[in-house]
Amino acid sequence: MQKKLKILAVDDDFINLKLISSMLRKNQTVDVIMEATNGLDAINLLKTQGDIDLVLLDIKMPVMDGIEFLTNIQSMLEFKKIPIIVLTTDETRKNEAFEHGAFDFLVKPIRENDLSSKIAKVADLF
Repeated sequence: MQKKLKILAVDDDFINLKLISSMLRKNQTVDVIMEATNGLDAINLLKTQGDIDLVLLDIKMPVMDGIEFLTNIQSMLEFKKIPIIVLTTDETRKNEAFEHGAFDFLVKPIRENDLSSKIAKVADLF
């Protein structure tokens, strides 16, 4: 039996965040969905909730953007192995995201089948 994933979705756009969460609820491999609206809140959730299997991360956010999040998370040994899929409308930031440790990349608007495919890749790691 495939492991059910605990996923943290991070996006400052409320509508995008709810849309992503809605897509995740339909996915059979997803167990728990948590939400944050910026990178700093996401780091705090990781510290308090732990055990996150995947982070879906927007790049353009206030307080702490996705690249800052990736940079900070890489210095925290306990979180180095969490796969992070970067979500953005700016495809030119793809290489920057990979340089900072992103596992994969999706261009917005997110399509449900693309998201499911990326989640399946992560689920195969377990």
